[in-house]
Amino acid sequence: MVEEKNTESATQEVSQAPEPVSRTAPTLPDGQHYWWGTGRRKKATARVRIRPGSGNFLINKREVDEFFCIPQDLNSAKAPLEMAKMLKSWDVWATVEGGGTTGQAGAVMLGLARALTNAVPDLDAELKSKGLLTRDARMKERKKYGQRGARRRFQFSKR
Repeated sequence: MVEEKNTESATQEVSQAPEPVSRTAPTLPDGQHYWWGTGRRKKATARVRIRPGSGNFLINKREVDEFFCIPQDLNSAKAPLEMAKMLKSWDVWATVEGGGTTGQAGAVMLGLARALTNAVPDLDAELKSKGLLTRDARMKERKKYGQRGARRRFQFSKR
């Protein structure tokens, strides 16, 4: 009889696992239409604006799933909303210029994280601890004169 109670309580604990809680977006102040955030990564620049809504995510007037074909880029662009558990409570518009797809995804991620912290200051510590508010300063190293590339040199011949 003791074993039956233990198995019953174990199944109850498993079934009562907390479900992911989604947060709701706050309302906009009077006279304000959006919250803005700017993100940069390598040569890419993203201007992101967010508004409480139903979860629309447009980049350069295209759906985010169409714009980022690589799953890694798609996940990094959506990462701030997923961390905040607010994926379906914001409408997001982003304008991205320059760079490649990975740089553009990183720029959208930083711009979206900055816009979210402007809208909901409580998320600042959570996003910062996950590294989403950190500007990635790594850039392409320039080519040097007298060399074939940034580091690569021309072949040396002794004779």
